[in-house]
Amino acid sequence: MTSTPASSGNRWGIALAGIIVMMCLGTVYSWSIFTNTLIAGFNWSTQDATIPFELAIFFLGLGAVFGGRWQDRVGPRTVTIVGAVLWGVGVLLAGLGTQSLGKWWLDLTYGIIGGFGNGMAYVTPVAMVTKWFPDRRGLGSGMVVMGFGLGAFFYNQIVTRLAPYAAAAKPALKYVTARADAIKAGTTFDPTAYTLSPDAVHGAMMLFVYSGIVFIILGGLCATLLRNPPQGYTVTGATAAAATGPSYTPGEALAMPQLYGLWVLLFLNVTAGIFIISNAVPMISEFSGAGAATAALWYGFIAVFNGLGRFFWGSVSDRIGRGMTYTVMYLIQVVIFFIVGHLNGLGGVLTCFAIVLLCYGGGFGVMPSFTADYFGTRYLGQIYGYILTAWGVGGVVGPSVAGFVKDRTGSYSTALDWIAVMLIIAAIIPFFVKKPTGQPKPATA
Repeated sequence: MTSTPASSGNRWGIALAGIIVMMCLGTVYSWSIFTNTLIAGFNWSTQDATIPFELAIFFLGLGAVFGGRWQDRVGPRTVTIVGAVLWGVGVLLAGLGTQSLGKWWLDLTYGIIGGFGNGMAYVTPVAMVTKWFPDRRGLGSGMVVMGFGLGAFFYNQIVTRLAPYAAAAKPALKYVTARADAIKAGTTFDPTAYTLSPDAVHGAMMLFVYSGIVFIILGGLCATLLRNPPQGYTVTGATAAAATGPSYTPGEALAMPQLYGLWVLLFLNVTAGIFIISNAVPMISEFSGAGAATAALWYGFIAVFNGLGRFFWGSVSDRIGRGMTYTVMYLIQVVIFFIVGHLNGLGGVLTCFAIVLLCYGGGFGVMPSFTADYFGTRYLGQIYGYILTAWGVGGVVGPSVAGFVKDRTGSYSTALDWIAVMLIIAAIIPFFVKKPTGQPKPATA
């Protein structure tokens, strides 16, 4: 192997471009700030209002498979540009047509088109950065996927301060609160008394339009800076195995139980975290008694923990191991899900949600390096794309449970203990997922 000296400026600059792309994509996690407005503006159920988000996460997983396979052939730049543009177009079209065309249009544009593009663009910087940082895979992948979590943080801080958002959010909260009270009391709810004005709904949907334009321009431009390192690239401190290591082919990986073990680990972590994320703002309002605007503002602040968790736990996994890191994250969340429904006060609820977000993000910070450790980096884009389908499935299961429980009981709290039990079981799984043995094909790229 030919050793290529590291260029710190190059790899850190490329990583920064990947982070900015990820921030554009990560705004998908801001969905809950619009949930109440969609429910009140279109007289939808909670499940109706979360389906576009569920579809976006599900098709994100499918887009990751397609994008991962494509980028293994053509490199990260082209795939990320196409994916970022598709994500922006989906969001833009959702804002333009939903008010006149209805729910199916939002599902198609935001959920299917946008979600697929989001997944294409997501997997490529992750696969790329593990090759630029062979010496510290957990740090490198955690740093880039941190951008995905930070996207919701910055987006929430901006959008919730805009007048069109406030004009829709305040009356929407009255609608949702009155409906929940009617469900709990077993009385009939009259939606006409709380309907949002068409102008308020239009203003909220235009936020989608402006957002899509920003995602296309900013995400597309930063994507042009992405590239893989040259063949034989390594850095001081990287072992030969870490730098190049033998790599299993996608077909070999699919035949191994380890692939499905990692899939389950990610799926369970996603299901728990996205149960909270998909309806975070109304959940904060319910558990703490805070208004929608206050809940959205504070959720915008704690959303930073989704990003920080990816960097923090990715770095921790370089020291204590990937499997042990997952076990620790699961056990922490067990405690949170058992207690959060019994707390009173905004501070306690926000602290619990911040910890869940920290661990949720950590799952994505650890899994790319976990996958590279087990299967190598040559086909990482495609193999990690397979594992990311767990994100898509968990992204449907978590919000579906939340919406189902809320629509039938008037509260989200009923499902919390069941999520905690699931995580107790999940904490044991890493002890049974061991690194593959055997002789895969040696990596040449």
